[in-house]
Amino acid sequence: MSLIAFLGAIETGLLFGLVAFGVFISFRVLDFPDLTVDGSFPLGAAVSASMIVAGYDPWTSTLLAIIAGGAAGLVTALLNIKLKILHLLASILTMIALYSINLRIMGKPNVALLGDDTLLTPLEAVGLPYYWIAPLAFVLVVVVVAILLILFLKSETGLAMRATGANPRMARAQGVSTTMMILLGMAVSNAMVALAGSLFAQSQGSADVTMGVGVIVVGLASVIGGEAVMSTRTILLAVIACVVGSIFYRLAIAFALNADFIGLKAQDLNLVTAVLVALAIVMPQIKSNLKAKKRLS
Repeated sequence: MSLIAFLGAIETGLLFGLVAFGVFISFRVLDFPDLTVDGSFPLGAAVSASMIVAGYDPWTSTLLAIIAGGAAGLVTALLNIKLKILHLLASILTMIALYSINLRIMGKPNVALLGDDTLLTPLEAVGLPYYWIAPLAFVLVVVVVAILLILFLKSETGLAMRATGANPRMARAQGVSTTMMILLGMAVSNAMVALAGSLFAQSQGSADVTMGVGVIVVGLASVIGGEAVMSTRTILLAVIACVVGSIFYRLAIAFALNADFIGLKAQDLNLVTAVLVALAIVMPQIKSNLKAKKRLS
């Protein structure tokens, strides 16, 4: 695997680390299976790309993309809470609706950013090659978001949100508004995913209406894979595991597709993804079985 391919995998892994943060909040903290991310990821890309092409500055465009993603998460939560639609079905409905909304926003299936200024454009003056600039910039973004997420989850509101996911009845008995916690958690979750989509579009130079297909699988693979390779006993370790799992996942994909002796091609990406997710799910069970055997012996 070449240096450019390696750095490209790191860059994508860092971006999908933000997706993993969002999936961690919905899937692990709130215990809310959320497929909205397949729509909020391209939503963030569509909003930021369309605004940049229209002449708005990248910072404003990215901020509005984050807000749009948060709104998408709120819609899913409201469908579940107010209309009593099953959470999985509510997220599917929002995801389907976002496909049309993304087309409306862009006015066409894809928007190119070639020649337009993005958040990465000022960094080009540093003099480093482009394939170094994006990974370094995204390391900073992921670290900042991770710190904010850890501080949030350790705050009083974050503790209330974690209690809502762990035991809603007990949380309500303690005076926690579980409705508000679900609304807030889903908004924050999809806002992070939309941020990832916005940065992905700016780094790749385009936004496409189909770029969100399978994002939920990548997010789950990152969360579960991170939990399989390292301890998640604390919030700090759990957040770090999301990024580690995402980077390992992208490196595994890049290695599999670049290893000639395996014989895989680009069209085998979904097959490799399925195998990696299956391994990530099964690995904790294998580890626990091995520990049990050692104790018996």
